[in-house]
Amino acid sequence: MKSITSIIFTLALILGTVSFSQAQDAEPREKKIEIQTSAVCGMCKERIETNIAYEKGVKSVELDKKTKIVTITYKSVKTNPEKLRKAISELGYDADDVEADTKAYTKLPACCKKDVKPH
Repeated sequence: MKSITSIIFTLALILGTVSFSQAQDAEPREKKIEIQTSAVCGMCKERIETNIAYEKGVKSVELDKKTKIVTITYKSVKTNPEKLRKAISELGYDADDVEADTKAYTKLPACCKKDVKPH
């Protein structure tokens, strides 16, 4: 009887250790990224926040107009930083080292062009 108890205890200890190590190795499901943009005004802020919020896996979006940094909280199993940068680029804005899509940029209102002073 003692040997069965000892075996059960040992198995429980091993399973607990394996589960604990897997939990530590797993990536967090929700991540946050900051992306430098070329946004200059309130219309840019509204356009980026509204459109990026609809991207798959995005939980929240907030653009700081002063720093031009958009902070995005997203589910890492649904999207990744490259997809988010591309989505911003497709709106006509630079996203870190990803240049704005030329066609989308030409469609932006004059106040949203990157050569305009922030207002």
